[in-house]
Amino acid sequence: MQRRLLCLTILIIGILLIGSCKSSAGLIKEDLFAMDTYITFTAYNKGQAKEAIEAAKKRVQEIEDLMSATRADSELSKINENAGQRPVKVSDDTFYVIKKGIEYGQLTDGAFDISSLPISRLWGIGSENPRLPASEEIATSLKLVDYRSIVLDEQEKTVFLEKEGMMLDLGGIAKGYAGDEAMKVLKDYKLEHAMINLGGDIITLGGKADASPWRIGIQNPRPEEDNKGQDYIGIFEIVTGSIVTSGDYQRYIKDIYEKQGIRYHHIFDPETGYPADNGLISVTIKGPTAVDSDALSTSVFIMGVEEGLRLINSLENVEAMIVTKDKKLYFSQGFEDQVKSIHPDYNN
Repeated sequence: MQRRLLCLTILIIGILLIGSCKSSAGLIKEDLFAMDTYITFTAYNKGQAKEAIEAAKKRVQEIEDLMSATRADSELSKINENAGQRPVKVSDDTFYVIKKGIEYGQLTDGAFDISSLPISRLWGIGSENPRLPASEEIATSLKLVDYRSIVLDEQEKTVFLEKEGMMLDLGGIAKGYAGDEAMKVLKDYKLEHAMINLGGDIITLGGKADASPWRIGIQNPRPEEDNKGQDYIGIFEIVTGSIVTSGDYQRYIKDIYEKQGIRYHHIFDPETGYPADNGLISVTIKGPTAVDSDALSTSVFIMGVEEGLRLINSLENVEAMIVTKDKKLYFSQGFEDQVKSIHPDYNN
């Protein structure tokens, strides 16, 4: 991951902020490592901008403390530890995100499933010791993956996993929620122009101070195959909203890829227990909130072009750009006209 000054292109997993030195005057920019990614807060220096960013950082860390699957004292870990035994009372934040995750499980007919931690831990992609598990191991773990076995009690704010050994992973949705909540904090401090980049989840507010939109470039998912020196596929302009990208190039087992040319990546199909293989290498979602864009980028990646676009076209105020292995671009209705400077290798 490369980080440069704002007057250069800023490269964060899946997303490029296309900026200029002229527009950087009066900007405050702060970084934070949380939720297993680098987060950049950018705001124009007005009023309590520094205090606002510090408060937004604390809000992100608060959500991470609640929803981390690796911290033993998090609410999520307590839910997982008590699977098949008893319900666990949780905060409004955790309850909301889990409920949202279940809703996306229903909307996508299980393509998005927050109970997939038994599978992702089996593969260990992103850890120090990733591996290709045996088919028997995958079959055993798949028995524990079923969002329909998550029981919520709205009145008591409890979460219960019906099967012992079940485990939740909110990695496909919690980062977007954290970004939305952090932006709410900046709004509470009366900021009017800001952007938060959570390692590929972009949330923007009010465009730049000169009223021009933020310009976001979507990273070229196959830079090693590119001889034109262009880091991005295309550029979006956005004033207020979210842009989220998911792809197979972010985390994968590099040893196997280098030896066999097979890319075992971190986005798993809950039906097969293997990395999703629908011919997609990147999905970008543009929508009002990052929590929804986050879940949808993962969902569409797993569902594939046809089903994914059918879903996106059925939703209001949501757009998608899909990139396939053969470097073809697919857009939701009306979105293609919003994408500028398309990379010649991907221009159909």
